[in-house]
This record gives sequence, C-alpha cells and structure tokens, in this order.
Amino acid sequence: MLKDEVRTKSYRDSIYQNGHLFKDKVVLDVGCGTAILSMFAVKAGAKHVIGVDMSTIIDKAKEIVERNGMTSKITLLQGKMEEVKLPFDKVDIIISEWMGYFLLYESMLDTVLYARDTYLNKDGLIFPDKATIFMAGIEDGEYKEEKIGFWDNVWGFDYTPLKETAMTEPLVDTVDIKAVVTDPTSVITFDLYTVKAEDLAFRLPYTLKVRRPDFVHALIAWFDIEFSACHKPIRFSTGPHTKYTHWKQTVFYLKDVLTVEEGETITGVIENKPSEKNHRDLDISISYKLETDDMHRQASGNGAYKMC
Repeated sequence: MLKDEVRTKSYRDSIYQNGHLFKDKVVLDVGCGTAILSMFAVKAGAKHVIGVDMSTIIDKAKEIVERNGMTSKITLLQGKMEEVKLPFDKVDIIISEWMGYFLLYESMLDTVLYARDTYLNKDGLIFPDKATIFMAGIEDGEYKEEKIGFWDNVWGFDYTPLKETAMTEPLVDTVDIKAVVTDPTSVITFDLYTVKAEDLAFRLPYTLKVRRPDFVHALIAWFDIEFSACHKPIRFSTGPHTKYTHWKQTVFYLKDVLTVEEGETITGVIENKPSEKNHRDLDISISYKLETDDMHRQASGNGAYKMC
C-alpha cells in the first residue's frame, strides 16, 4: 500500500497542503499501520499524534518513528480502538486509511465512526470525509468463460456444482476502460461526519445507460474518496478510468449475457449488508433488468454474492 502512489500521494497532499489545519492540533490515526500518515501529520505541524492499530506491525512502526526522530510527537498504541486508552480525552483531527475492496469489505469504517463519536472535538475534522460507490457494466466474455465456464469440463469431468460457487465470488481485478459498455452511475455517498454504522447496510436502485452496441457480462463497482476539509479539495478514484490503485475494481458476473444497444438502460437494485458470520465480510445481491423493443433481447435476473 505504501507503493500505491494514488493512495499515499493523496493523503500526503491533503495533509501537507493544509498545514494551517494541522498546526498545533492533536491528531488520531485510526489503523495507523507503519505510521506513514502519523508522520505526515507531524511534518505538517501537529502538536501530537496518537496512532492505534491491532496488528503487531505497531512494533515496527515504533522503530520507524524513532528512526525518523518523532518519538516525542507520536504515541503508538496496539489494540482495538474501542478498548485502548488514549493519552488525550479529545482530538482535533482523525486521519485514517480505512477503505477495503468494494469500499466496505474488511473496512475499518465502523471503527472510524466509533473514534469520531468518542474522541473527536465538536468542530473536529476527518481526513478523508467522503466516499462514493460507483457502478458500470462491462463486456468481459473471454475472462468470464475462463473463470466460470471452466467448471463445465474439468479434465473430462462435469464440475458444474462448483459453477454456482464461482458465480457468487466477486472478482477483484483491474478492468480495462475499453471494456466499459455503460456510463458510470453513483450508488451511495458516505459523509463521515454524519453517517451511522447502520447506514453501511443499504438497498438502493441503480440505472446504467448503454454507450454502444455490445454485450454486458458483468457489473463492476469502485469508489471515489474526497478530502473536502482541505483549502483546495483533494480527490482520488479507484475506477477503471484512472491510474491503478491496489483496490482495483470489484467484478460481479451476471448469469445472463445482456445484448445491448446504445441508449438502452439496465436498471436494478443493489443490496449490501455485513455477513452475520463475520461483520467485516459482505453479503451483496444485485438484480438487473434490460428492457428493449426487441422481446428476444429483454432479460432480467438476480445475483447473490459473498465477499469473504
């Protein structure tokens, strides 16, 4: 993730270019990892930074902080955000790189919201503070056949019982922008100042407008991130239209192949909720419907997916 230039540069710029917001402030870094964001905050003028992480990476983070001469400015704590005791009752700014695949898979957003409600001053700031999930339709017949059709004949045997399992597993991969057949559409935006934990489960409609005559084998999702507290707002995207990020895109293969024409629309509902077995896993269902003047091309269906 440190090599992810889009991610790390966006965080660095949002902090360095807004030293007036960080100067003499107490900052909380939720899920601090190797403490890169904590050190950015110190260089921007923060009075003190508290970094919290459950992982044993915190031991290496302490070495890194010491090597960079910031031990007196950064306190690193290992443990759950909900259980550790901070050296300050309140903080002025929360920084966190909490996003997961499909934004919410294995994300720490619920932990950031706990930190916000427990420690953030009334007029405190959150970096970043907005996240939007987008969707689009893609042509991906060759890869779908490789991933899904493979199970029809496995070394001369019928393995189709595993085909349904393969269909339920979203693929996280880089999608070529040339494969995108529809305009993108935004599904939901989370404002970190106001969103509640229960809002992370949602059921919402979507509409995709077709750009060209083609086939649609899958729907993809990605997210955009915004640091709107900055003097000049900073944003980055994890979509297929922009520079690579380690989040890539999430691909949901459809049971049907949709034959589409320019100007037609695909409509449906996407539903997301945390898994009952593990709240960091996701249960996702997507319905889809293509309506056309040609009865032979009309299609509808529903897919159930598990990110675990």
